[in-house]
Amino acid sequence: MNSLELLGLIMLLVMIGVIFVGFPISFTLLFLAFVFGYFGLGDIVFSLAYFQTIGMMKEELLAAVPLFIFMGFITEQAGLMERLFGALRMMLAPVRGALFLVVILTSTIFAMATGIVGAAVTVLGIMAAPIMVKTGYDAKLSAGAITAGGTLGILIPPSVMLIVMGPVLGVSVADLYAAAFGPGFLLASMYVVYLMARSIINPKLGPPVPIEERVSSVGVLIKEVLIGVAPLAALIAATLGSILAGAATPTEAAGVGALGAVILALVYRRFTLAGLKQACLSTLTTSSMVLFLAVTSSIFGAVFARLGTANWITETMIAMSFGPIVMLSAVVILLFLLGWPFEWPAIILVFLPVFYPVIDAIRPALGVSLGMPPEYVMIWFGALVAVVMQTAYLSPPVAMSAYYLRQVVKDWSLGLIYKGMFQFMVIQCIAIVLLIAFPQIAIWFPQQLQDSRNNEIHEQVEDNAESLERDSMESMQQQSDESQKALEKSEEEAKPPAAGGASKQ
Repeated sequence: MNSLELLGLIMLLVMIGVIFVGFPISFTLLFLAFVFGYFGLGDIVFSLAYFQTIGMMKEELLAAVPLFIFMGFITEQAGLMERLFGALRMMLAPVRGALFLVVILTSTIFAMATGIVGAAVTVLGIMAAPIMVKTGYDAKLSAGAITAGGTLGILIPPSVMLIVMGPVLGVSVADLYAAAFGPGFLLASMYVVYLMARSIINPKLGPPVPIEERVSSVGVLIKEVLIGVAPLAALIAATLGSILAGAATPTEAAGVGALGAVILALVYRRFTLAGLKQACLSTLTTSSMVLFLAVTSSIFGAVFARLGTANWITETMIAMSFGPIVMLSAVVILLFLLGWPFEWPAIILVFLPVFYPVIDAIRPALGVSLGMPPEYVMIWFGALVAVVMQTAYLSPPVAMSAYYLRQVVKDWSLGLIYKGMFQFMVIQCIAIVLLIAFPQIAIWFPQQLQDSRNNEIHEQVEDNAESLERDSMESMQQQSDESQKALEKSEEEAKPPAAGGASKQ
């Protein structure tokens, strides 16, 4: 290790220590990048910061971040989550543990209409927690279900985190979206199985909805389900469907989704200027945090790489000569531990670029070990990181989901919420192991989409070839006809005059 590499390592350690103390991440990254960069590289650090900032500003994909965030807040303003929750509660009322099931299903469906977490946990806390308390549901299990279900928005598309992660890993956001569906639905299914099993074993944990609160009319039930589910399904189809089908980029789809959310708010007569102003302010606050952190982390990462520390870390880890699964496990464990004190933007934008070269270097061997094509390794790794990052919202001391829920449910202490979340953290760890053991959970859908695209391209090439061959044959036939006509004309002109005509003259 030379002096510049040592300087970069010190910069990384100082950054971790200072953020632990409580300094703002973005300004800390920028300050340390300038100080250590100037000390090690000189004036070039300012030019480096300038070009990194311009490069981030030219990244069109990041324009989808505020659009998807705005769509989420407008959807919340429109009351779509409340309608969805009410419709599912009516439909599943007789089932034991019904409210647990409704919370997870509502979270899963709503996650596909917004890429943010805070709004989902807050709205679920406002809607579900009082009903759960009134019905006699177990407080710890209820808190765990709300916080775990609410965090599915960070994993299931259109996740804002996956938009930010795509350029870092150098993979298509559409492929990351496709890969995240499998783990997202797997986690939701595991939550449902766990909650329903606990409710069946001990009915006191989650009794059915009281008979007097159920809807007996089938017509009313069907109407509420259609009103609560159909609009959200249409919004999801317009955004995610267009991205996965390749008909629109994430930025274009985000624009369509934002417009669709506004239209739904107007249709449901929930659109107000005050609500629009609040949604815009919340969008500005959240997207500014993410995008400013993206710029500062890009500058920090550029300085860190220029000092040579990133290459030194990669070469050191590879030189250990461990197997690819061991190397992968080490990276996953480090990211998991970093998720306890840090939020996902810092990990994705600062630490993931440090570990990315390690995974990229062992990609062929990792593909062989996991039994998947090397070109899908990074897509699968992105889905794996997304599942790991979800634990950042469930792991103390910076478990943001706990604070979101605590703000709206004053009767539940942080200790009680933490105990409830811990059960679901265990489920997430099991999901991580399953995702490593069975990579097809994540890559099956991207492979199907890729095969579909290849078939379409192949059919298009065949159609073009047939059209070209048909045009060529028609052209040749036309030329042949013209040649035949020219030949006949020349032969006609070459014939001698008729005898009768000559004698008459």
